[in-house]
Amino acid sequence: MLAVSGNRRLRAARDRMASAAREYAELGWPCFPGAHPPKTGVRKGGDRACSCDRIGCPDPGAHPVSAAWAHQATVDSAVIGRWWSERPQANIILPTGRVFDVFDVPAAAGAAALDRIDRDDLPVGPVASFGGDRHLFFVATRGAPVDEDEWWSCHLDCFPEDVLETPGMRWHCRDSYVTAPPSRLPSGREVAWLRPPAAGPLPDPLRLLEVLADSCDTAS
Repeated sequence: MLAVSGNRRLRAARDRMASAAREYAELGWPCFPGAHPPKTGVRKGGDRACSCDRIGCPDPGAHPVSAAWAHQATVDSAVIGRWWSERPQANIILPTGRVFDVFDVPAAAGAAALDRIDRDDLPVGPVASFGGDRHLFFVATRGAPVDEDEWWSCHLDCFPEDVLETPGMRWHCRDSYVTAPPSRLPSGREVAWLRPPAAGPLPDPLRLLEVLADSCDTAS
């Protein structure tokens, strides 16, 4: 019975992640498998909280399983099905700077920004909670401008592993990624939608930038 129950949980986890990845693919959002917390939490010895088996992983459960993620991320449903069949517990990684960018802010600032957005009837797209610690605001991407002088890249915004050293707002754009719902994080936390994706264009990032920056300044 225990084995049967365990298999059912494994299939449920695989189906949940694979189904979500396929839904993102249907939106045109490329996906890639991510690391996840070990089955029983932190492994023996208390030094590993991530399936990557890296001691002291700086971003447990929230990074791609391979350095090739940027080239291999796909919207191909068959490939996505195979990936999650091979890695049933894999989290979902979404590359940024392609279909969308993501503003990543502390949860308190994100909540304040949502209140202001609702109060002022401002445009807003999908918003996710990253384990209750941060809010992720999905916006239209600036892509890769022909004139590089029109592009700015805050490096503190582009490297997900630097979040602890950069507690304010971060702009995930080219060469970056976010961990998507319903991915699982250590200590039983999850990435969850506060405002799920819907049909229609994503908001202009510059229209939200001022609101989010003000919220971060107020919350700091």
